[in-house]
Amino acid sequence: MEYSKTYTVKEEHIDVQGIMDGLYYPFYMEYCRHDFIREVLGFDFEEQAKNGVYMVLSQYKINFLRSLKKGDEFAVTCALFTDKDNLPRLHFKQSILLNGKIMTKAIFTGTCIPASSGRPYLPANLLEKFENAPQLDVEV
Repeated sequence: MEYSKTYTVKEEHIDVQGIMDGLYYPFYMEYCRHDFIREVLGFDFEEQAKNGVYMVLSQYKINFLRSLKKGDEFAVTCALFTDKDNLPRLHFKQSILLNGKIMTKAIFTGTCIPASSGRPYLPANLLEKFENAPQLDVEV
């Protein structure tokens, strides 16, 4: 299942070259990913933090292919993958598209940890949500 949201490049995200600063691409991906996690997986970051569960990123890899410009309306996609080694990790393949062309693509990897510290894990109620998700088939 692929999830998608639409955004517009803000003027304050434009650098001196007239293109969107590279810093903001991961932010737009985060906005989309967090909405996906909340709306599709039913994981509310604030509620879970109060219950002692933190969802955190462990790594990401991003490829910048083309630049966005001020006022561009673009889509951000998010698709969930499980870990091929059955480790307690979630992988999110994401893309930023403008007029159907991939501008940026990335893989974000995350897990959950107890707020009091401890080993990474995925809560049972979260595991149920993606038991049929495909495994990530590339190295991160």
